[in-house]
Amino acid sequence: MALPLKSPHVPSFIPFFNPIARRLLKAGIPMGPNALVTVRGRKSGRARTTPVALIEVSGRRWVIGTFGEVNWVRNLRTAGEATLTVRRRTEDVTAVELTPAEGVAFVHDVLGPYVGRHRLGRWMVRRIAKSLLGRADILDDPVAAAQGRPVFELLAAGTGGKK
Repeated sequence: MALPLKSPHVPSFIPFFNPIARRLLKAGIPMGPNALVTVRGRKSGRARTTPVALIEVSGRRWVIGTFGEVNWVRNLRTAGEATLTVRRRTEDVTAVELTPAEGVAFVHDVLGPYVGRHRLGRWMVRRIAKSLLGRADILDDPVAAAQGRPVFELLAAGTGGKK
């Protein structure tokens, strides 16, 4: 389980943007690496759908709690499973949370190179990092980037949580 962020501030545009992104993604409109994750609420049991950045590299998939311990992260941790929707295609997945050390390795070995290939992605990650940590280069410091940001690997349901 990741440590809580020192400053778990969700930027003010996110509550405005998420409902729009949710509708566009549900309609199948591509929005970069974004997808929808639907998870049962840990208290209500109701299905909750949230837009997330889906990182896909070499046939493996991850989601990261960019803003720390937000509701979808806590729900996914509790449920251990979700439905992933990418361009109107849904798939049941099992979520395996990475340890803090694995989270640092993920940021260094997967996220950094992935974001580095995309100019817009690099800009967005650095912009969000600046608003959260007051610094622009979290990709240069994977330990700081991973701190308080839970990472889940998403595996096809029925694989028994095996990578």
